[in-house]
Amino acid sequence: MQKLLEGRSAIITGAGAGVGLAIARRFAEEGAAVLMTDRDEAALATEAAALAEGGAEVVHWACDLRERLGVSNLLASATDRLGRIDILVNASLTPVVGKPMEVKVDALDTAYAANIRSVFLLSQAVAQRMIEARAEAPDLPAGAIVNLTSIAAQRTTPELFPYSVSCAALDQMTRAMAVSLAHEGVRVNGVALGAVMTRSLAAALRDTDGLRAALVRATPMARIGEATEAAEAALYLASSRASFITGQILGVDGGRAALDPFATPMD
Repeated sequence: MQKLLEGRSAIITGAGAGVGLAIARRFAEEGAAVLMTDRDEAALATEAAALAEGGAEVVHWACDLRERLGVSNLLASATDRLGRIDILVNASLTPVVGKPMEVKVDALDTAYAANIRSVFLLSQAVAQRMIEARAEAPDLPAGAIVNLTSIAAQRTTPELFPYSVSCAALDQMTRAMAVSLAHEGVRVNGVALGAVMTRSLAAALRDTDGLRAALVRATPMARIGEATEAAEAALYLASSRASFITGQILGVDGGRAALDPFATPMD
């Protein structure tokens, strides 16, 4: 049986740990040639080596995608190692906390650079490569871009003001690029995470008493999601199974975004 991503190549950001790593593993299992990238060079090299030892077609490139030079170097590496780029998953998402009347403007700048600027720069550059490749070979499958975002974009938690604003902007970027690129054969979708075990959530659970119980109470499915569950959503949106889906934000949150905050939490 042919694997779901057989013959396709993908760039996955934030792939040194957490959801990004889970996506890289899942895409490799489904036959994709994967370029893993992250700012954490040591973690990235270790995880990429482990996947390669298991037989996956995986390479890695550490860089800072907040800068144009980092994007240019990554694309050069991807072109050299993968040839064509069929899929981009922007899986690096940085939580930045602070209340609106207390937060410093530096925090907004940090959230913008990490969650908006880097995604925009890379997505724009990769989309152009996808358009050019399709012009040369019209029978190629549509290119796919998947952005990791958060249900914080939809819900108001003042303590997460910079993060929420950046995620809302990321949702709008996803929809705008989807409409702009639809006629070019490039699909753009998002995966909005709820309480899913990311690097940042794992750290918060260690540092904050009662947080795990509070998240479970606020989630109708009464548990924290696994990174592998978010990876399955990204795989679906990147694959031909989602060939008529673009401009959508798929929630992976155990029903949390659908819960009326006035309702009685489920224990």
